[in-house]
Formats: sequence, structure tokens, C-alpha cells
Amino acid sequence: MRRRVLTGVVAAGLVLTALPATATAATATPAPEAAAAPGLEAAAAGAVAPIAWKACPPSTLTGVPPEQHQNFSCAHYRVPIDHDNAALGTIDISLLRRHARQPSAKIGSLFLNPGGPGGSGLRMPISADRYLEPEVLDRFDLVGFDPRGVGASNPLRCFTTAEDADEVFAKQVVVPISRAEMSDSLASYRDYAGFCDRNAGSLLDHMSTKDVVRDLDLLRAAAGDQKLTYVGFSYGTLIGATYANMFPKQTRALVLDGNVDPKLRTSDGLQYDRERARGFELSLDAYLAECDAVGPKCAFSEGDPRQKFDEIREHLRQQPIPLPGGGQVSIHTFTNGVAGSLYNFSEFGILAEQLQAVYDVLHPPAAQTLSAAAVPALTTAGHQGRFDVRPDTPYTSDDSYFAVNCSDKRFKHKQHKLPEIAALWEKESRTFGRAQAFADAAACPVWPGEEDVYAGPWRAKTETPVLVIGNYYDPATQYEFSKRMADQLGNARLVSVDAFGHCILGDSQGVDDLTADYLVELKAPAPGQVFQPDVAPFDPVLAGD
Repeated sequence: MRRRVLTGVVAAGLVLTALPATATAATATPAPEAAAAPGLEAAAAGAVAPIAWKACPPSTLTGVPPEQHQNFSCAHYRVPIDHDNAALGTIDISLLRRHARQPSAKIGSLFLNPGGPGGSGLRMPISADRYLEPEVLDRFDLVGFDPRGVGASNPLRCFTTAEDADEVFAKQVVVPISRAEMSDSLASYRDYAGFCDRNAGSLLDHMSTKDVVRDLDLLRAAAGDQKLTYVGFSYGTLIGATYANMFPKQTRALVLDGNVDPKLRTSDGLQYDRERARGFELSLDAYLAECDAVGPKCAFSEGDPRQKFDEIREHLRQQPIPLPGGGQVSIHTFTNGVAGSLYNFSEFGILAEQLQAVYDVLHPPAAQTLSAAAVPALTTAGHQGRFDVRPDTPYTSDDSYFAVNCSDKRFKHKQHKLPEIAALWEKESRTFGRAQAFADAAACPVWPGEEDVYAGPWRAKTETPVLVIGNYYDPATQYEFSKRMADQLGNARLVSVDAFGHCILGDSQGVDDLTADYLVELKAPAPGQVFQPDVAPFDPVLAGD
């Protein structure tokens, strides 16, 4: 069985709070042998320098057998920091190409993006056979790239030392409940903003999706393609939707899997995140109902899964649960772990086993030897485990997540309103509302970068309908968002999947076949189709996957 490579699809690096992965100063030195940045007039006219492909460094092709290295090539391509002001200088976009398997029948390039924002797409072509059909690999050069400010593309960094980053992030917890936790979390975002203001450089004001899309159009032309063919996941769907509306005549075929609501996301970030919390709750409700329905196939099914889950959560809101064998479960690791597991239904069975094990701790004499190692999904600190670095270690992460979101999302509230907002969201989304509130809505009101958003119109008509794919129980981008994406675009077809998890390509053969026909033949799917996943949740085959 194929498994998609997008582990949570960056979507999902982390899940709710999405604490940065981190950014470099914008005065980045150009990568060697990068093609020259086109002048603005030349770029507008389509006269751009071609990408100078060369052999990839072995480190970039980790996991690829040496005899297959010849099937890949790499490059850096120089783009303006500010597409409207060449005086600010340039940065370099890092690219990796997987050559079409049938060069004589090649259609063109297929650009890929995993989402985030801040997700590295550079290596996506390496494992593309997990989510794209063979005929797509035959007919396209697959191109992965790190967007500006991300990974190998001049990462935008707010910190100069790991110690500074640790000190800021140590004040943040996933679910700030006490007055001290809320105060510390808000203060940490103000400190974070201060470091970004001092260290991130001019790139900080040019990290919006609009900037990424203008880069992408240059890359499309530099790859030799008259029109863009693209597959984007999660936040990558906003890149695709923005491209379709900024450059409709240059759009060939766009596949958008796990969609955002572009209009709401770019006009009212607070309401968007509020609805995002509801999406996680809907997914959790469906997960617990499915667990109850399948009975013994779900280890958490005995009794009432909903009641048991709520009992664990409410206990954790008051105090952690010490484990007899060592370690503990906290409300922070619990919330983070459950949210992360909802991204991929292959983890549903494991999550059920660990939930039951923790529930048993609350009801002795069971689970007398349970330790943290036995329930990693519910005890792992995730993205906040940044406290084991050596003194004076250079800061090597990037801060692109907030740099993009705070450029694109419009938050009109003041940061001090967060405790009030979190309390309201918590009433309607008991498990995830507070955690979601103390993420972008806490950071963006104090973020130093300029707001620079493409906020529509979204009705431009592309020659071929945009393919919009949505799962019924997607936690991070609820199904309603995919419906809205399809409604807002000027020419789109919605394909629905009765499935759990964030994004679906690689997990539903019917959708994969339809997507291949669309990409290769430009065959738009009939409207109103609903597909099933290849494997049902809690199927035993997933347990060791």
C-alpha cells in the first residue's frame, strides 16, 4: 500500500500552535551558480534566464540509490527580494528536479508544494511516487522548491543564537490556562517580534504568498513552461489559488488538496483560526464516533469513548497525569499529540491504544507499569523540544511560518484581548480552541513585518478548471474550506473524499487516477463525485505502517 510522504503534510509540522521552524536575515549571500535575477521589465515580458540545472549534492539525495542520482538535478534561481523594487537586492530559490521518465513524451514541469507555511518542498519529487501515478512521473519533470525564506532558500531568521531562541520559546506552552501561562506566552511573542525586527532584515517585509507566487511564475518561465502545472497541499492550496488569480492566462492545471478558505484567511485571520479550531473538533468527534462504531478494532472503544476522552482532558486541565513507570502526560503534550494523530489516519489505532493506556492509569489497578516511552504520542513535547542544543550553537532554523502568516492573515484585534478570545473559543471547541487562539492570533498583532496580502478577487477564470480535493474529516483544513475554495474560484471542480486525515493524494486510488487524468490529459472530473480511501480507519494493516 502506498503511503503519502507528507507526514502531516506540513501542514503540519506541528499542528495547532505551529511554533516556528525559524528565518535568516534577508541580506543573504547568493548561492553559487544561481541564474541572474531578471530585470522587472524582462520578467514582465517573460524574458527570463533559464534555470541552470546541475548535478545534485549527495546530501540532497539522501535515501536515493546512487545509480538513480542521474535522474535528478538541482539549481538555485535568483529572484528579487521585492518584485517592485530591484534596489533591495536578490535571494536564491533552491530547486530539485526529478526528470520525466519518458523525455520524448514530456509535457513540461510539475511544481510541488507541501504547505506550512514554511514547509520545505525541495525533496518532494524524490518520494512523489507515493502520491502521484506512474503516468504523471512519465510525462513531467517534477520540481520541488523551498519557497523564499524557507530551508535552503535564504532562510529568514529572527535569532542569531540558539540560546536566544530557546529563552523565547521556553515561555510558550500549547494550552495556556493559568494567568501566568497566558501572560508568559503573550510576552514571548512580543520578545519574538523584537528579535525578528532586529535580525530578520528586509526579507521580513516580503514573505507573503503574493511574493511566493511571483517567484513561482518566474520559476515556471525559467523552467521553459508557457503555463504552470502545480500540485499543492494544505497552505500550498493558497499558493495555487493565488497563482490562478494573479496569472490566470499562465495557468495550465492546478491540483489543490486539503484546502484553505482563501477569502476568509486573507480577510479575517481571527475568524479563520476560530473555524480552524472547529475543524479539529469535528475531526476528533468523528474519530471518537468511529472508534465506538468499530468496537474491538479500536482499543479505546470499551464503554463510551467520548466520555473517556473528556475525562482524561478535564483531569489534565487541572493537573498532569504521572505515569507509574516514569514520565507524565500534560494537557500540552496531550492536546498536541491528539491533534497530530488526527492528521494521518494510519495513526488512529496507535492513538486509541495510548488513550486507553492513559485512561487505565486513572482507574487503578490497571497500567501499573506504564511509562512515557509507551505513550509517545501523548507525552512528546514536539516542536518545543529545543533545549538540548550546545552552548553558542548557531541558530539554524527559520521563522518563515509567522513571517508568511502575519503577512497574509489580517488580524484586527489587540494582543491583550487573547485571554478573552481564548475563553470564547474554548467554549465552542473545548479540546483545541484555546491552543488555536494562542498561535497566530497571539503572534501576528505584534509581528514587525508589513502586511502584504493578495486578498482577491478570486473569480479569475482559468482555461482548465482547478481541481479542488477535500476530505470530509480533515482536521487542519475542514471540508467546508474545500467547498468554499471551489465556490470562490472562477473555474473549479470539487472532488470529495469520505475520509479522515489531512489531504488524501496517495491514499485513495480513485482520486489518484482522476488526478493523473487531469494532469496529463487536462480531463476535468465530473462534478459531485465522492470517493473512498483505500483503507478504512482502524484497519489492522495500518497498525505498523
